[in-house]
Amino acid sequence: MKKRLGIFGSTGYIGEQTLSVIDKYRDIFEVEVLTGFENFEKLISQAKKFLPNVVVIGNSDYYEIVSDALQPLDIKVYAGAEAIEQVAGMDTLDMVVMAISGFSAFKPLKTALENKTAIALANKECMVSAGEWIRKKALSTGTIVIPVDSEPSAIFQCLVGESTKDIDKIILTASGGPFLRLSESQFKNITPEMALRHPKWKMGKKISVDSASMMNKGLEAIEARWFFGLKPDQIEVLIHEEAIVHSLVQFSDGSMKAQLSITDMRIPIQYALGYPERLAGKTSGLDLAKMGSLHFEAPDIKKFRNLALAFEALKKGGNMPCILNAANEIAVQEFLQKNIEFIQIPLVVENCMKTISFISNPSLDELLECDRKGRKKAAEFIKTLI
Repeated sequence: MKKRLGIFGSTGYIGEQTLSVIDKYRDIFEVEVLTGFENFEKLISQAKKFLPNVVVIGNSDYYEIVSDALQPLDIKVYAGAEAIEQVAGMDTLDMVVMAISGFSAFKPLKTALENKTAIALANKECMVSAGEWIRKKALSTGTIVIPVDSEPSAIFQCLVGESTKDIDKIILTASGGPFLRLSESQFKNITPEMALRHPKWKMGKKISVDSASMMNKGLEAIEARWFFGLKPDQIEVLIHEEAIVHSLVQFSDGSMKAQLSITDMRIPIQYALGYPERLAGKTSGLDLAKMGSLHFEAPDIKKFRNLALAFEALKKGGNMPCILNAANEIAVQEFLQKNIEFIQIPLVVENCMKTISFISNPSLDELLECDRKGRKKAAEFIKTLI
């Protein structure tokens, strides 16, 4: 039987890339659910091509448009955040691809976990904010959660056949983004348009800004702690400008494994969808002789303050990563709207980390409340900067 997939956030970049993989493996996969937030035209187009059983448009204002367009195809159409959460628990799903950006993905992710549905996780904010809860729930229910992001996917692949007790450390690689060689004094002139021009990857807006500020790598470090059951001091970051080595694992005997590939998100997506099998490649391989040298260097945490803040949150634990993530989501949103400067993003994050009460062992309800408080506090602080 074909593997039945639910693509949550199908109209975003990862969602589109996932559908492009599915399109090449129609004999293996079929689409059961598609969800998008407000890009109704793209959602309708995707539904007409892949003919899912269910489509959900997050913004209820577009329900009638989507419903009318898909009614002749006998596709069930629902609307709203609650509907997205509910369809994540459908028994007809073999795997959920969680490509919704931000912590708003947590409720449907929680539903899928509780339903013991395999998850291909492209969203890092949920693992950052509630990673301990997600890990415990996955282990207790026996639900497999496979990372889709290139660096966590690289670690996951390096650990296949290995025991996590043999890990000495993991090394997450970062291309450095568009501002790696920019001087700190030039950061004041960075615009949203500049931040969205990543030299190696084509990504969504939020993750592109996070990559430019290197918050993305900090979020991956926190995410990796819970994905792989690591201690904070077992996680390092290195700049690797060529973006060929996607991450490495060093083992207790001193040996090291790395995963290498071209910069193409379809590779980790394809791996997650096909796991535990590795599907035959539909993308090009590497020509190492043509590439020549690969280079590595330590990140400048003074220039990239967000990376330092993320590691502070990682080491402190508790609700601190949740505070960090909530504040960053609001700050990035305001930067994209040109309400604050690029250099003010870490100011917003640091202010929230210092002013919101620390909880060493938060419950799930406390984390959800912390996320709300973090967003509120960030928005209030931003008003003082405008």
